[in-house]
Amino acid sequence: MSRQYKSTKWIGIVILILVIIGGVLYATLARPAEVTVVRGYVGGEKIGLLEDEDVEKILADRYKIRIDYAKAGSLDMVRADLTERDFLWPSSQTALEYYQSEHGKPMASETILNTPIVLYTFTPVLEALTEVGMVTTQNDVYYLDMVAFTETYLVPGKKWSDLSLDLYGQVAVDTTDPTKSNSGNMFSGLLANSLNGGSVVTEQSVDQVLPELKQIFARLGYMETSSADLFQQFLSTGYGSKTIVAGYENQLLEFAAQHPDVWQQVKNDIVILYPNPTVWSSHVMISLSEEGNQLIHALQDPDIKDLAWRRHGFRTGVSGTINDLDQFDVAGLPSKITHITPMPNYAAMERIIRELGR
Repeated sequence: MSRQYKSTKWIGIVILILVIIGGVLYATLARPAEVTVVRGYVGGEKIGLLEDEDVEKILADRYKIRIDYAKAGSLDMVRADLTERDFLWPSSQTALEYYQSEHGKPMASETILNTPIVLYTFTPVLEALTEVGMVTTQNDVYYLDMVAFTETYLVPGKKWSDLSLDLYGQVAVDTTDPTKSNSGNMFSGLLANSLNGGSVVTEQSVDQVLPELKQIFARLGYMETSSADLFQQFLSTGYGSKTIVAGYENQLLEFAAQHPDVWQQVKNDIVILYPNPTVWSSHVMISLSEEGNQLIHALQDPDIKDLAWRRHGFRTGVSGTINDLDQFDVAGLPSKITHITPMPNYAAMERIIRELGR
């Protein structure tokens, strides 16, 4: 066998090996990375964000994550079966503290979004409350004096007719069930502070406000367990049914952004009242697994945070300050939330939850 033949033979073998190696590498690199399904419970007010196609695409393309969620109230999710769950995404620090009291320290936790608690009502109610001095206007933003409103109208059970409104029944602020859902829970803390003269309720002072707090909530009757469901009831049943409701600021902003045609028809009728003071709802994610940790990281992507504000109304900037308010075509939005009070501590809120649940 000639030397030239042997050389050609070895060159062919080397080429064949390189082709095989190249094919294996191509198949490996060309194969799309497997998407990780991350499972958990989510507050209803964040479902619009999670179903945003661009958010889903960023999570899938950049982080190889797909979220499989079930809707649950912030307190209900802590009590739920957490088997095979990677995360909980309630809407307050209270829910995190509740989780820690029931299950211990989670693998990780991080506040992803913020939005203040606000009141939604209608133009005739705004005008009536302004007439009696309950509402003041600053920079075109409407502020409701929570201490005065609570003491003057909610505690004594005044009627809407006392405000010269042709409405049936007693003055009330409809809210979600405070023993199951975060918006109702936070509003109960805000009401407790208001009943305490505006001072933050503690475990030592909470018993003094509980009788009146329980009476206010007892008048509401059935309460929804989801802030999203309550907000939909407010929009659909209107002025005579859900006259004032407590919810999240982002809910109306998201509605205006997602349904601009409908918003144009109703925007002159619906009003945002900012309780003075109000409380921040911090949407903290609780991680139960390594997959949950990955999701916490992914949701802090700058593009996702931008979408969370522009399309869904969550404040994600430093200190909640927002400059581009005009994009929503919603009147009466403050660029910065300044009238803030702390929530009662967990010991006081635990007592409130327990008593309101009886």
